[in-house]
Amino acid sequence: MTKAEKRQKNRETRALMMRFLKGSKGLFCVSMLCAALAALADMISPQIIRAAIDNALGGREPEFPAWVMRRVDALGGFAWLGAHLWVMALAVVAVAAVKVTSQYIFRVSNTAASETLVKTMRDTAFSHIEHLPFSWHMKNRTGDIIQRCTSDIDTMKNFVSEQLTNVFRIIVMLILSLLFMFSMDVPLTLIAFIPMPVIIAYSLYFHTKFRKGFLDCDENEGKLSTMAQENLTGVRVVRAFGRERFERDKFETQNAYYTSLWEKLGTIMSLYWSSADVLSGAQILLVVVFGALFCIRGRMQAGEYVAFISYNAMLMWPIRMLGRMIAEMSKAGVSIERIKYIMDSEAERDPPGAICPEIRGDIAFEHVSFAYENCPPMLRDVSFTMEAGTTLGILGGTGSGKSTMMYLLDKLYPLEEGKGRITVGGVDIREIRTDWLRKHIGIVLQEPFLFSRTISENIAISCDGTDLTSIKAAAAAACLDETIESFAKGYDTFVGERGVTLSGGQKQRAAIARTLTGSTPIMIFDDSLSAVDTETDAQIRARLEERFGTASIILISHRITTLSKADKILVLENGSIVEQGTHDELKCAGGIYQSIYEIQSGTAEEAQL
Repeated sequence: MTKAEKRQKNRETRALMMRFLKGSKGLFCVSMLCAALAALADMISPQIIRAAIDNALGGREPEFPAWVMRRVDALGGFAWLGAHLWVMALAVVAVAAVKVTSQYIFRVSNTAASETLVKTMRDTAFSHIEHLPFSWHMKNRTGDIIQRCTSDIDTMKNFVSEQLTNVFRIIVMLILSLLFMFSMDVPLTLIAFIPMPVIIAYSLYFHTKFRKGFLDCDENEGKLSTMAQENLTGVRVVRAFGRERFERDKFETQNAYYTSLWEKLGTIMSLYWSSADVLSGAQILLVVVFGALFCIRGRMQAGEYVAFISYNAMLMWPIRMLGRMIAEMSKAGVSIERIKYIMDSEAERDPPGAICPEIRGDIAFEHVSFAYENCPPMLRDVSFTMEAGTTLGILGGTGSGKSTMMYLLDKLYPLEEGKGRITVGGVDIREIRTDWLRKHIGIVLQEPFLFSRTISENIAISCDGTDLTSIKAAAAAACLDETIESFAKGYDTFVGERGVTLSGGQKQRAAIARTLTGSTPIMIFDDSLSAVDTETDAQIRARLEERFGTASIILISHRITTLSKADKILVLENGSIVEQGTHDELKCAGGIYQSIYEIQSGTAEEAQL
């Protein structure tokens, strides 16, 4: 990566962080100012103690700034303070009170700011994820996305609230410590600085190692989360095939590798902190030994020595914090990159001037070709017209492109320019607002998904403000009403994750009822009757015809009986339309449709007998 690219990347990262900090910047500023004020209070206390020992009790000539001396003289001078030490003790208490108050305000404002930051980050990330294309979700593991939106966001919060907010405090402590130390004894200050370049140098050296280690840990935590999420949602499949041991061994292997990464990183961090302890101890030892020597030789007073040691301890804290900050910065750097990956992903966007036309006209596919990313063509020059208010049936083998056609119609996948047109009422769907188009298309997907909510909430999810009467009417049209009434809690029955407490046919009918609540002008049933028996299939189709006679209905199915009453039937093979016509025309046409019809109706076996 070039320097220009790095600068651009850093600018984008800063811009993203400023976006996340919206609403919490003021609180963080308050917390940083309070942290700095607490540090200032820490700096003042040793000077009061020094003055008490050397000037008030020791009688040494004071060496304080003029504004300090004016206030001391107003009280009666250091001689008076020596006779009234309670005043200096009270000053220490007052400074301590300022420090305690500042720390309290710091904690309150910092907590409020950090929680506001987390809320903003999660809301922003979740909203963006909701608007990312269907294809993006197909390429990214759910467990990894969840880990980015939880663990990585928490890491960012901890870094900002625990490290960045202390920057002002560290700066104040460094500057004032150095100023006071140099004012008391320059040679001893230089001696105190001997280990500092070494500490800073090896801190920067370990930064790269920390970053790589945290990146490996984060990526493997995402894999572990994905495995756990898949096993929890697919628990019935695991149990049905007796794969508990296999999945457990697979999880334990990944968990062991993930643990080994943290152990390796822990070893590196232990080496770093141990080295820091040795160097810090050596630095403190140098100051104590040489400071005592200077006191014996008369270069330094006892009060100055006590104050110097206090400032040296305060100086070492930010130096030690540098190492912690570098470690946390490495971790936060990895996390913000992982969050940035989500935020940088292109969201669905309508072209300028997108329109909201009436979605009730003919549906036309004009020379449509499509291929998924890095895959062979799924649709090849598909052309047909479906008149408004009619029923279209689609038949084809697995992978023939049936569902893909519906994904394109609903704009779940974008149709590239030059790959044909899809129109509704003569309007290219590329020119129609995506939310408007989807609002007028009801689709029951091949794999129905139910949320961990009540049955009524699942049915009403497609249309805000749906009342119970409409929910019951939709359930009746989907032949689900009697089943629901048989449950102890009826429509308030809670279904498990992905509808795990319902059978396959019940889930499909619940998904159909959910689509029917919207009364959309276009309805797509993507093999959504495969898990119901033939009799229920016929009942649902009859009720659909009775309830939505004016809607355009697309039925995708492998059952001839499901498609038999459609106004037009398309037969797909290898992404191309090989036959089209009515049921009566196709069952005698001598093609694929007739073969399937004869197999399903039993006429082929009768002919052989």
